[in-house]
Amino acid sequence: MKFMKIILLSVLTIFGFNGNALAQSALNEILSSGTLKAGTTGDFNPFSVRDTATNKYKGYDIDLMTELANDMGVEIEFVPTDWKTIVNGVVAGKYHITGSASIKASRMKAAGFSESYLAVVFKPFTTSDKVDNFDGWESINKTGVTVATTLGTAMEPMVKNWFPKATIKSVEAPARGYQEVLAGRADIFVTSNLEGSTLKAKYPDIKEVKVDAPRSPTPLAMLLPQADQVWINYVNHWIKIKTAKGFFRATADKWGL
Repeated sequence: MKFMKIILLSVLTIFGFNGNALAQSALNEILSSGTLKAGTTGDFNPFSVRDTATNKYKGYDIDLMTELANDMGVEIEFVPTDWKTIVNGVVAGKYHITGSASIKASRMKAAGFSESYLAVVFKPFTTSDKVDNFDGWESINKTGVTVATTLGTAMEPMVKNWFPKATIKSVEAPARGYQEVLAGRADIFVTSNLEGSTLKAKYPDIKEVKVDAPRSPTPLAMLLPQADQVWINYVNHWIKIKTAKGFFRATADKWGL
C-alpha cells in the first residue's frame, strides 16, 4: 500500500491534478472497490494463455497485471475479451486496463496507451510440408496462396496490405490463424517473433519462412481509458519504477521473451 501511495502522490503533485480529477478516475474506482479489472484474450502465448480445464490464466501479461494489483493493494480480476473488441471493452469501462497490445493508429483514436515496455517484429510461418514452397515475403504474395489471420489483431491489416494477390482468410477468435495453417485450411500465418518462437516449440510442424528481414517493428503497451490521465500517469510511473527495479526484465526472461 505504501508503494501505491508514493506513486499516487507523485502523479497528483507533478501533474497538478486535484481531488476532483482523482474522484473521476478509474484509479479511484479501483481503490474504492478493491479490485483491478484487467481485460485479457487468453490466446496470446506466452503473454496470456487460458487453461480451459481450470479457466485460469498464465503468461507474461498475467504476471504484469497481477504485480500491478499487488502493488496497489487490491485484488486482480481477469475479464475475458478478444482482439476484435479489446478496445471497445476499455472504452465501455468493462475493464480498467488490458495486457500487452500493439500500439497502432486505429487503436489510439479511441483508447489510451501506457508507455511501451517491450517491442516485437513480425514474421511469416507455415508447416514443414510447405516451407520449401516459400522464399521471402514476395513468394507469399501470389495467387493460390492463402494467408490466415485473426480478426481485430495487429496482423490482420498488415497481411491485407502486404499480400494483395494472396487470399486472406480472417477467422474470428477464439480461432487463430496458426490453427488454420496447422489444419491445412491455409498456407501461411504471420505473427510476432515472440509468439512465433513459442508456437514453434509447442508445434514441431510449424516452420518459419526464410525472409531477408522481419517487418513492422511494433512497441507493445497496455490499453487504458483515453481521457483518464490520472490513471495513465499512475500506470506509467509504475512501469518506470518496476523497470528500474528489474521486474520487467526478470518477467521477460521467465517467459523467454
